[in-house]
Amino acid sequence: MSTPSNTGNTAHQPVSATAPMSLTERRKAETRMEIARAAAALFVRQGLRATRAEDIAQAAGIAPRTFYRYFASKEEAVAPLYAAGAELCIQAVRDAPAGLSLPEAIRHAVEHTLSPDMRVSAASWEWVRTLIRLADASPALGKVWAEVCRTSEYALAETLAERLSRAGATGATWATGATGVAEAAGPAGTAGSVDAAGSAGAAGSVDATGSAGAAGSAGSTGSLRSAGAVRSAGDNVARPAAIPPQLRLTAAVAGAAIRVAVESWAATTSAPTGPDGPAALALRNLTALQNYAWPGNPA
Repeated sequence: MSTPSNTGNTAHQPVSATAPMSLTERRKAETRMEIARAAAALFVRQGLRATRAEDIAQAAGIAPRTFYRYFASKEEAVAPLYAAGAELCIQAVRDAPAGLSLPEAIRHAVEHTLSPDMRVSAASWEWVRTLIRLADASPALGKVWAEVCRTSEYALAETLAERLSRAGATGATWATGATGVAEAAGPAGTAGSVDAAGSAGAAGSVDATGSAGAAGSAGSTGSLRSAGAVRSAGDNVARPAAIPPQLRLTAAVAGAAIRVAVESWAATTSAPTGPDGPAALALRNLTALQNYAWPGNPA
């Protein structure tokens, strides 16, 4: 994954899909997550308004100038936690059994990431609830949450393209719309990736001890590998390969179904398990899409 920028905004940093992280990159990724955990703990304990960037830096054991090398604002500091949840959910889609269709793979991911289990306690989900409520109450934090959700759609679209490619479904072409040229959904990981600090609606969180929790995995860097990048002629900048519009729409629809479920649950006092938990709500939303024309499904 990428090295965080030395300038303020680090919401989306390019990462390599193939090259392993260097020791320096790993340490910087760990620092980003440590700052994110400290910020979330303070936001939950004393509120967003009462928390300063300097307070977060002190809690994370770093100097304020170091904080601003990683994040432009205190609100941006929790983006890695939101992204950690998305990464876990999208990875679950990627790892779903090969025989599953796209909607089945997404349901599989929801069932395995949006419910408390041995990795993520019910208490951690309460932190998720608080962080999402804060995003709803604060325009600045809400902007971070919205950007996290938006950018994750592309990462999810690439994962869906990867599944179609593995299933041999890329023989079908999808019109790009912009140029009228048909493109196959190419496999992910062809030439690199981009970092999408995004979420498919599942938020990362921290438990009372500051460990990564909720829909995020412990130790996650909070970045999303968005594979399938290509290099444009005449430069060395890796740019995302074009994702067919139908797959981007599918990712947006599925992502919205999950995001709305998590946000709806967070607005209530319902337990994270049972018929009113985020997983159950997301599954109901996905069921409502049963007539959607999922790519790769028989007509």
